[in-house]
Amino acid sequence: MDGVTVYGIPNCDVTRKCTNWLRENNIEFSFHDYKVKGISKTKLADWCKRKGLELILNKRGTTWKNLPEAEKEKITDQPSAITLMAANTSLIKRPVIEVKGILLVGFNENEFLTNIKK
Repeated sequence: MDGVTVYGIPNCDVTRKCTNWLRENNIEFSFHDYKVKGISKTKLADWCKRKGLELILNKRGTTWKNLPEAEKEKITDQPSAITLMAANTSLIKRPVIEVKGILLVGFNENEFLTNIKK
C-alpha cells in the first residue's frame, strides 16, 4: 500500500500500538518522528482545518498539564495553538495518520480496518 504516513513520537505507547498494528497487517508505511523532523505550521494548520483544533491539540497529556498557566492563557486562537504545537510537538495528539487523502487521529482499529486495510 502506498502513501501511509504515520506522524508521532516513537516512545509514545499509542504510536507504537499503531505502528505494530500496521506491521502485523503487512502494511508499508513511512514514519515521521516529530522529535527529529519537527512539523510545519502549514501541516498543522491543514490538520486543524480538516479535523479541528480540539482534536489535534492534546490537552489531556502531561505536556499540556505541565505547561505554565501563562503559556496556556496565550492560546487564544488556532494560530497561537499551532505556534505552540510546532515548538512543542508533544502537544500534538498522536499518532496522526495520512492515507489516501484521509486523515486519522489516534489509533482506532475499526477506522484502520475501514480506511487502511481495504
